[in-house]
Formats: sequence, structure tokens, C-alpha cells
Amino acid sequence: MIEILTPTDLLRAKDSGALVADILRTLKSRSAVGTNLLEIDAWARSMIMEAGAQSCYVDYEPSFGRGPFGHYICTSVNDAVLHGLPHDYTLADGDLLSLDLAVSLGGVVADSAISFVVGDVQPPESVALIDATERALRAGIAAAGPGARIGDLSHAIGSVLTAAGYSVNTEFGGHGVGSTMHQDPHISNTGRPGRGYRLRPGLLLALEPWVMADTAQLVTDADGWTLRSATGCRTAHSEHTIAITDDGAEVLTQPLP
Repeated sequence: MIEILTPTDLLRAKDSGALVADILRTLKSRSAVGTNLLEIDAWARSMIMEAGAQSCYVDYEPSFGRGPFGHYICTSVNDAVLHGLPHDYTLADGDLLSLDLAVSLGGVVADSAISFVVGDVQPPESVALIDATERALRAGIAAAGPGARIGDLSHAIGSVLTAAGYSVNTEFGGHGVGSTMHQDPHISNTGRPGRGYRLRPGLLLALEPWVMADTAQLVTDADGWTLRSATGCRTAHSEHTIAITDDGAEVLTQPLP
């Protein structure tokens, strides 16, 4: 299903996006050496509940996971890149942490992910991975607007990732959002320009470039959820929800200064 939001729904989407951005900003500021992933999950739950929002994850039970997910945020560390199930792990100096959060507020979903290095140690490989996904995300957003096609966004994202020297996995990518978290159209992180669905005002999209340092192959943890690099290399993931407008694309999950 491809859902086109009404102007009223788009206003609600802005509220959802602002909430997601605020929660992720707060969680990043609290995540330090010695923080446990279960603490991060508990903080996310508290902030979602206080806002009167609903978690998109806690009851999530898709075909590719061993559901329900049972937690409120995805916490992926180092070689984990997607769907990281919070567990009893204490963050160490230099860990690369990715946080992925989706909530529904007023019946409209926003979805965003950030990656950052915890502590004072800043491994160059980790910094480069994060930088590549953030630049790819900006390129995908710049390519979005009314009349553009999904392939234009995929091509823009993939061009940045491959130019940075990374292989691109196409099993998971961006997607439409709206009244539910995962909708059509699928947005691969690589593709051919001029192909696919033509974007229209009112469409909400979650763009999410992610990469692994030296492989495009994933393996699944015994928990049935956490996806890791097959070689144990480090990974990074960046995501924003955008709204297609008459003039271009508006980022709804951009943190305030």
C-alpha cells in the first residue's frame, strides 16, 4: 500500500517526527561508557509513554524476525547494523552504537536512526562509516521531490556509498511510512535513476542508508532479530523520515539545534 497523507495528517507527521528526533537526541546525550543497552530501552519507553505516543516496535512481529520484538528501540553495536535487540550489554569506550526508533503519535508514524561512537576513542573506520551513511542520506533527500522517481533516490544514495568504497546490501532499505511503520514503496540503497514510483506531495518516506565496512553479507543472531556483518566488521546506519511537498522534501526527524 502507498499512502498519501492529507494536510492534517502531515501536521501530525511533523509532531511525530519532532518527538522521534527529540528522543534520539536525548538518548545520544545519555549514552556513555558504562551505559547498558537495557537502560537505553527503558529511557525510550519512558519518553514514548510520557508523550502519549505508541511504540512501533514492542509488538512488531514481521516474517523476518522472531517476534514480537518486545522492546522500544533498536540498539545495534559495532558489527550489528539493523534490528539490534536490546540486551544486557554495557557500552565500552569506542563502541559504535546505532539507535533506530519509530513511534506513532496522533495516528502517524515517524522513523529515524542515528549512529555515533561512544566515549573518547574515535576509531577512524567507524567515523568514516558514519560519515558515508550521513552523506548518502543527505544525497537521497536532495534527490527527493514531486515528480522524482524512487530510482532517483536509490541512485543518489548508492552513488555516495559506493564512491566511499562500500558494498551495498539490498535486502533492507528505506520504505514508505504513514498510519503504519512499513509501507510501499521500498527504497533500495542502490538503483537506477528514472525508474520506479513517481513521488507525489503528501507521501512520507523513511530513507535509511546503512553499510558494513568490508562486506555486503548479513548474518542473524540467535535472538532472531539482530542483523550483523558476516565478517564481524563495523557498521553504521542513518535514517530520516521526509515528507514530499509541492516544493521538494521536508525532513521531519531533524533534531533542533
